[in-house]
Amino acid sequence: MRVAMIGTGYVGLVSGACFADFGHVVTCIDKDEGKIERLSRGIMPIYEPGLEDLVARNVREGRLFFATSSAEAVREADAVFIAVGTPSRRGDGHADLSYVYAAAEEIAGQIDGFTVVVTKSTVPVGTGDEIETIIRQARPDADIAVVSNPEFLREGAAINDFKRPDRVVVGIEDERARPVMAELYRPLNLNETPILFTGRRTSELTKYAANAFLAMKITFINEVADLCEVLGADVQQVARGIGLDNRIGSKFLHAGPGYGGSCFPKDTLALVRTAADAGSPIELVETTVRVNDARKKAMAAKVVKAMGGELVDKTIGVLGLTFKPNTDDMREAPSLEIIPALLAAGAKVQAFDPEGHEARQLLPGVDFKAGPYDVAEGADALVILTEWDQFRALDLERVRAAMRQPLVVDLRNIYRPAEMQAAGFRYFGVGRAGAPHP
Repeated sequence: MRVAMIGTGYVGLVSGACFADFGHVVTCIDKDEGKIERLSRGIMPIYEPGLEDLVARNVREGRLFFATSSAEAVREADAVFIAVGTPSRRGDGHADLSYVYAAAEEIAGQIDGFTVVVTKSTVPVGTGDEIETIIRQARPDADIAVVSNPEFLREGAAINDFKRPDRVVVGIEDERARPVMAELYRPLNLNETPILFTGRRTSELTKYAANAFLAMKITFINEVADLCEVLGADVQQVARGIGLDNRIGSKFLHAGPGYGGSCFPKDTLALVRTAADAGSPIELVETTVRVNDARKKAMAAKVVKAMGGELVDKTIGVLGLTFKPNTDDMREAPSLEIIPALLAAGAKVQAFDPEGHEARQLLPGVDFKAGPYDVAEGADALVILTEWDQFRALDLERVRAAMRQPLVVDLRNIYRPAEMQAAGFRYFGVGRAGAPHP
């Protein structure tokens, strides 16, 4: 099949490359000429494990193309995907749909023959209705079926998530779209992947509900972690104890500094606004948003308390800046709240992240180092903010020798307290007995 993918951001590029790897002919389209030129030379705009090789292979085999103009690709396409950004709108937290609607208007003037228009972007309930209205008003003769097909990709594991998903959700109102979408995802039949066909609005809400539930799960275990610190319990053992219950599951039960990234913060906020506008408030998600916002500030206070309450002229080394490992995404990362708070308290901060290059523009005043041992050099405390694999097995003797004071505040619990104490460190994790509770 022939596919046009409008947008070459995280979702569009990964989805387009994976569809091409399924054997479809895909053109990824973006108005940014520089980005398209770099993609044509094999230079990726994002860091995602395996993506560079996947793109290169499908370009080489003639299944994946890049263009700044959508006209030809849309005209020839069996399916046109809208995969543009839907950031939080300033002022009210609603999803900004201006890019989605602009793409719909562009598509309207270019489609030729029956075409399935698919929303891959995360959009509020009813957006598919509006897309259909925009296209039909611009082209009353348009022969289209507008479909919702939300993505469920984890940054750092996106290719595997696309090719081996737990499920594929497809929201349709026109039955002619069903065989087209089934054919696009036919390679997944080998793994017996469930493909759930629903109504379009149900599909749109499913995406928001999934992200909100996972965000609540993270926030829940973070609040349990706080209680563990007060009561002398261990949150990791609590998480294991409840996670072994199949009704709960073990994923997203890792206590830490709060969720960030491109999805959970904006999607929970958008769902809250949508529910409020509909007159059906969703209070659990409202609380999740509020608690998570406070969580990041509380983690800065935890570091301050671990250091005895005085940071003036103290040097803090920070390992990890991106919101999670295996990505270069800095959006809503806890580091963007925690590090400025430490700087404001008078500390000097030196940091390293393997892929968080954007942090140099976002975190002025930080001394960026070339590696974890450089970060430890002369530090009064070492704070672990992102659980990159290369931080999990550091030479602890070398780290201690480099530091001015052997103090580690591990906000991801990647080390065992007994191991760190045996290595000569004062060690504080999250949700463990003895951890400083802000």
